[in-house]
Amino acid sequence: MGQAIRIIGIDPGLRRTGWGVVESLGNSLHFVASGTVRSDDKADLASRLCQLHDGLAEILHIHMPHEAAVEQTFVNTNAAATLKLGQARGVAMLVPARAGVSVAEYAPNAVKKAVIGVGHGDKKQIHMMVKVLMPKATFETDDAADALAIAICHSHHRMSAIQRARFATA
Repeated sequence: MGQAIRIIGIDPGLRRTGWGVVESLGNSLHFVASGTVRSDDKADLASRLCQLHDGLAEILHIHMPHEAAVEQTFVNTNAAATLKLGQARGVAMLVPARAGVSVAEYAPNAVKKAVIGVGHGDKKQIHMMVKVLMPKATFETDDAADALAIAICHSHHRMSAIQRARFATA
């Protein structure tokens, strides 16, 4: 049937960047690991971005994903917070790209729709569905659960793209 594809989902944030790794084989999903990379909120911005970079690089080295998915940034009313989140998101995209891993991006509503079936929902619904889809999944933070949802979203979208390609060549 093929080989399992290991996917890392990343939920970027300057204080906490969630990550979740799943394996996708056909229509089956398996939980691998999840966690949160934290930065020292007393450190300067550059140091915090380095902390996120180093933490994510270590996770990629340990789990060796084939593909990565990162949540797109939404625009806040606070421009400074949005800019900082964008910088953390840049790190979240840079680390897998530098490791030779392809990076996909998904809007928050696309992640929610893939996991709970609708584009709007709260974190409790997402966490519940992550546990339904992967009963062995564990996550200590909302950020890690969101990262798993992003990985699940990518798995669904990549399978749809593969099926469309097969149909087009048939």
